[in-house]
Amino acid sequence: MNRLLAIILLSSVAAHAAPPDPNGVEARLAGAALMDGQAFATVESLSDHIGQRLAGSPAADRAVEWAVATMKAAGLKNVHKEPVKVPRWVRGEESVELVAPARLPLRATALGGSVGTPKDGLTAQVVEVSSVDELKALGDKIKGKIVLFNKVMQRTRSGDGYGQVVGLRGRGAVEAARLGAVAALIRSVGTGNYRLPHTGGTRYDDAVTKIPYAALAAEDAEHLHRLIARGEAVQVKLRLGAHRDGEVMSSNVVGEVPGRDKPDEVVLIGAHLDSWDLGAGAIDDGAGCAIVIETARLLTALGLPARRTVRVVLYMNEENGLSGANAYAAAHKGELAKHVAAMEADSGAGRPIGLSVAGGAPSVALLRSLAEPLRTWLPTDVRSADWAGADLIPLQAAGVPVLDVNQDMSAYFDWHHTAADTVDKIDPIDLALEVAAFSVITHALADSPEVLPPPTAPPRW
Repeated sequence: MNRLLAIILLSSVAAHAAPPDPNGVEARLAGAALMDGQAFATVESLSDHIGQRLAGSPAADRAVEWAVATMKAAGLKNVHKEPVKVPRWVRGEESVELVAPARLPLRATALGGSVGTPKDGLTAQVVEVSSVDELKALGDKIKGKIVLFNKVMQRTRSGDGYGQVVGLRGRGAVEAARLGAVAALIRSVGTGNYRLPHTGGTRYDDAVTKIPYAALAAEDAEHLHRLIARGEAVQVKLRLGAHRDGEVMSSNVVGEVPGRDKPDEVVLIGAHLDSWDLGAGAIDDGAGCAIVIETARLLTALGLPARRTVRVVLYMNEENGLSGANAYAAAHKGELAKHVAAMEADSGAGRPIGLSVAGGAPSVALLRSLAEPLRTWLPTDVRSADWAGADLIPLQAAGVPVLDVNQDMSAYFDWHHTAADTVDKIDPIDLALEVAAFSVITHALADSPEVLPPPTAPPRW
């Protein structure tokens, strides 16, 4: 990275406050992240050489070996694999077509975990709703139909618009099937208008008939909306080859920077190694893998071990069931009381914009104090939150303090879960700034005399 540009970036936001000690740990970490960091090269390596890595696929196996080699090269200790049983889901052939009032191919893709259609496809009239309440109000009118859940996701810097829509993706097929629908479609959960369908996981209830579920590009959802609004009978044909193919063994990958005084106490920093199969998994979550590996590399390369051990965990199968997160929590159940904090990098490659912690006022106050050295260039907003990341849910439920370095997600959901999740969407400077913030907070948590109190409530997901 251009050194002058990095200096300008830091100095431009630091003009209102005294700079940190240039010889301090925080300045050394941030400076190294900006000046000679390797995070972008790490994302390139994973995304360009491994590419998509759907859990249970041969590519996911290659990603595990990549992670082991990359962690060892970064200087981490005790690098090893931990077994995880994951579902194997196969996308198969897929097509979605408008057949009435006119014939037109639609841009769509099966949601992860979806069942398929009969071999020759499935054709039915489309009924549009924007919520489960609207669906239930239609009652028997749903029987034999294809339900289209059409709700627009709002673009926000924090990405909180996702939480207002993603529930329909998770449970929409179940709710539609309860009323007799034969299939379901959803307007893609995303903010881009590039005629790109966004995949993502869905869930079934074994007590309810499983029906096919696919995501439509936003433009195609709008097209169907206009037709239905004009009173036309809209028919769509789905042909999805999606199916489950049992379970296979895979691995989480774990490595450490051992603590100097309290090596049995752990600050966990994690990301997920798997990705969806449409793109290259660069922003979701190659960037996160790079952030946590680079954080550990900097601590090692600069000779800055903290009091406690910093443990890097790359989880398998976050996207399609949290298998890795659950396996880690189960395997380490006996030592979770010694996990003093956990963070996850799973918000893309945007620059840091604040901090959040699953706790009350004491947690906020301590985190604000630990983040003080970043005040010259990171917004000092520290807020209380319900959770801090999907892979941290089992840890939070077990009482481990969890927190998040919030990132600018303004454009993240344009590309999230699409074929366009490729490394060119990443700004290397923004990524380096996130590494700088993440590494400083990680070291502060691992070196602080005080520790965060347990979460104040169980995670909501």
